Amino acid sequence: MDSIFGKVLKGCGCLTLGFFLLCIVLAIIGAFVDDDDEDEKNEVVQAVLVEKNDSVKKDSVVVNKPLEGDPYKELDELIGLEQVKEEVRSLANFVRLQKQREAKGLKTPKMSYHLVFYGSPGTGKTTVARIVGRIYKDLGVLKSGHTVETDRGGLVAQYVGQTATKTDTVIQKALDGVLFIDEAYALVPEGGSHSDYGQEAIATLLKRMEDHRDRLVVIIAGYKDEMHRFIDSNPGLQSRFNRYIDFPDYSPQELVEIFKLQLKKNQYTIGPEAEKMLKQRMEFAVAHKDKHFGNARYARNIFERSIQQQANRLAGKKNLTSEQLTELTVEDIVKGFQADKKMRK
Repeated sequence: MDSIFGKVLKGCGCLTLGFFLLCIVLAIIGAFVDDDDEDEKNEVVQAVLVEKNDSVKKDSVVVNKPLEGDPYKELDELIGLEQVKEEVRSLANFVRLQKQREAKGLKTPKMSYHLVFYGSPGTGKTTVARIVGRIYKDLGVLKSGHTVETDRGGLVAQYVGQTATKTDTVIQKALDGVLFIDEAYALVPEGGSHSDYGQEAIATLLKRMEDHRDRLVVIIAGYKDEMHRFIDSNPGLQSRFNRYIDFPDYSPQELVEIFKLQLKKNQYTIGPEAEKMLKQRMEFAVAHKDKHFGNARYARNIFERSIQQQANRLAGKKNLTSEQLTELTVEDIVKGFQADKKMRK
């Protein structure tokens, strides 16, 4: 009996040990599986977050309500851009006269109000587009005159079949105003295929321009060569965009004037020596600029860097006078340019 009982205990011991080992193995396998599943979940979440963040960065649609005031006066007060001003005034004169002829019952030639703006970044294209919208409102071409500003990211979706809806949504916001598409050439990437979703955006845009010919003005903008390629890529674009305005780069003196305008707006001053240094630095920057030079944006950046350097120079000093708080020195200007160069590296 004892021997039988002893055998049973031994058997139970082996069974218990085996069961214990099996549990350990299952736990280890489960841990690996859980870890893999968790990693998979993390990867999915990260992918969704990245996709979401990318879409936020790419989806650029800004609605600008028309400002109060005289748009013609604002156009005249812009620094430089003399040829641009002349073109816009000429367009306004033509539209005004056609409206007068129409009121007298005279025949009026069918015309397109859509525009192409050529130019580098920071040459005033967006500013002038907003002014044009208000001028068109003044002339009775548009009811609202507001501006909706966007680019490829605001029009093109990430998946098949969504681009037409996305583009149409932006167009609906622009009705009775101006739809301004910056870097419009990106809708047809150089060397891209016809299956690119940008083609769907263009097709939707052209149809809505026809459907809403009395309620929508489209202004497209970008580098000159790229815009030529873009317009030549589609006969519909060629027929609807036949008025071009070239925005030249700013001269060194005009960049100085833009900088000084920022001084005036923000209650800063600059002495003769500092202004001389500013002009020298602007001349150097223009002489060595590349295709992506920021023009007015560059001048504004230098202003921001310079007032930051003034703040660093005056840090820790007490009982500062109004003159000290407002004046930018040669040191501030030089260090402002240096800081900007470092930021762009």
